[in-house]
Amino acid sequence: MRKIDFARAFRDEDYFLSLNAAERASLPAHPAAMIEVSEDELRAVAGATTEACSRTGICSPCPPRVCQ
Repeated sequence: MRKIDFARAFRDEDYFLSLNAAERASLPAHPAAMIEVSEDELRAVAGATTEACSRTGICSPCPPRVCQ
């Protein structure tokens, strides 16, 4: 069996398709593979928000806060 470039196998579809079935089976899971997140974990997520005030004086995100 030849030496497999794992990083290239994930980036280069032609290289991946050139691997035989045994070589493909030896690859680890893709590092950006899908993961499952529970509803409780989603509720606990914070971030990716802005605190910019609008002209109404109410800040986002919800719940609205009055800007100082």
